[in-house]
Amino acid sequence: MKHRKIVSNARESFGNIAPTFVRYSEEVLFEDVWRREQLSLRERSLLTISVLVTGGLTGQLPYHLRLAKENGLTEEELIEALTHLAFYAGWPRAASAIQVAKDVFEENSERRNKGQCN
Repeated sequence: MKHRKIVSNARESFGNIAPTFVRYSEEVLFEDVWRREQLSLRERSLLTISVLVTGGLTGQLPYHLRLAKENGLTEEELIEALTHLAFYAGWPRAASAIQVAKDVFEENSERRNKGQCN
């Protein structure tokens, strides 16, 4: 099964100051690592979100929560994973991640209600 192309926002975010970082993000991370067949995109999303939460790295969570939904995870599954992580990564980290998820899910809901794509 071929994985679909993942669109990174690295070029938009960092292209003018870190072109090499953008190239590594696009060509190595998302074109190589994320496309390896040993794990599904869904599994890779869940792993990535788990590591971000464990590290308290909420800045990358909105992008990866949206990507996880594109990769087949439901909002209910994502909240369940974040709740589960509270016992392993720490309550404050999980609470911060759940707040980010709430904001992302509400934003997506508002876009759908306005007839925009998520």
